[in-house]
Amino acid sequence: MGLVGCASVSPDGGFGVVAQQAGGHLDATLSYQRTLQDTDAARERTAQLLAQPLSAATAVQIALLGNRELQARYGQLGLAEAERVRAATLPNPLLSLGRLAGGGVVEIDRALSLDVLGLFTLPLARQLGERQLRQAQWQAAIDTIATAAAARKAFYGAVAARQLADYAAQAADAADAASELAARMQAAGNFSRLERLREQAFAQQAGSQLTRARHQQAAAQERLARALGLTREQGMPKLPERLPDLPQAPLAAPTVEQAAIDRRLDVQLARQAVEASADALGLSHATSVVNALEIGAQNRSATGEPLARGYEVTLALPLFDFGQARNARAQALYMQAVHRTAAVAQQARSEVREAWSLYQSSWQLARLQQAEVVPLGQQVSEEMVLRYNGMFASVFDLLADARRQAGAVMQAIEALRDFWIADTDLQSAQSIGLAQTAVPVFSTGSEPEAASAGH
Repeated sequence: MGLVGCASVSPDGGFGVVAQQAGGHLDATLSYQRTLQDTDAARERTAQLLAQPLSAATAVQIALLGNRELQARYGQLGLAEAERVRAATLPNPLLSLGRLAGGGVVEIDRALSLDVLGLFTLPLARQLGERQLRQAQWQAAIDTIATAAAARKAFYGAVAARQLADYAAQAADAADAASELAARMQAAGNFSRLERLREQAFAQQAGSQLTRARHQQAAAQERLARALGLTREQGMPKLPERLPDLPQAPLAAPTVEQAAIDRRLDVQLARQAVEASADALGLSHATSVVNALEIGAQNRSATGEPLARGYEVTLALPLFDFGQARNARAQALYMQAVHRTAAVAQQARSEVREAWSLYQSSWQLARLQQAEVVPLGQQVSEEMVLRYNGMFASVFDLLADARRQAGAVMQAIEALRDFWIADTDLQSAQSIGLAQTAVPVFSTGSEPEAASAGH
């Protein structure tokens, strides 16, 4: 019991468990910045990482170092640690002094009392405090993995937006060239007004698409900066020119039911909540009727009288409050945690199945674009050049084909981006769930351009 009274805050602030839990899902170094010196060191490391081209792994590491919202959530660990220490500490004894004087007599009362019931329930309170700390640690691990997943998705979105903007510029250049050529040919009497207006409309549409693509590029870069926790002074990261290559084959199908139950941290956190509620229910039963029991020693001295000694017991009589409301509340919280755990487990299974289906279809679509659609477009372009050299096709046919080819490549980039985001979602579905990792990715509107090019 004396050891319990000497409980103290752990040296790492409870972060070791977080690093262990999140480290099983991340290949990165975690950082809990508890002092200004820790923050300065993290900024120096971030500057080193920003000096080289960004990758998905580097983006995750920078986010774990620089995302201040994540560091703010780590602060909950300190609160939980303090509560654990408070719950595991012996209650302070109470010292009371009284003095009465009158008629030449001075009477002094002294009493030293201790909350006996607090001693009896201390093991339960200590266990409850430890469980609450573990819940905070599990939640911090979930927040860590969610931050890493959001950084990966923002990285893929930013790289894809850069590629799409480049191809949108190529399509706009081809459309502008066709529009200018059409205007010259109409002036020479070799082109109709309708054909010239059609090429002009294509050029305007391509210009609008380029404007949208450039905005999406800027927006994606800002989303990436927010996910990584970068400031304007730190600058934008150096993005690679293209997305990572598509894997030759998709991952093997996971055992979705087992993965959802064994690996999902939110399921394990819900289980911790059930156990904590059960502990709270036991503590409530222990104090439902006798909720104030104190025992102590006292003595009394008066002028000219011998010192009197004795003891005092204070007991709250359950005449009005028998603890029914407290027990009912604890029981309701326990059943609420039980039902919530079942709901979380059910949702986890469903999310893993859904994420696996999206991963498969995204890989198949990206593979189709790379292996079939884009190569077929290149073959069409080669045939078009041969027809042009043989004077069987016009320069406008070549420009229209260039627009079609650019649209096909842009769709392939979007498919590859969607695959890597689906890959991240599959990892999240097997570790923490999808609710906290959503990063919006906007369409560049390449479909209308492709349709108009076909016209």
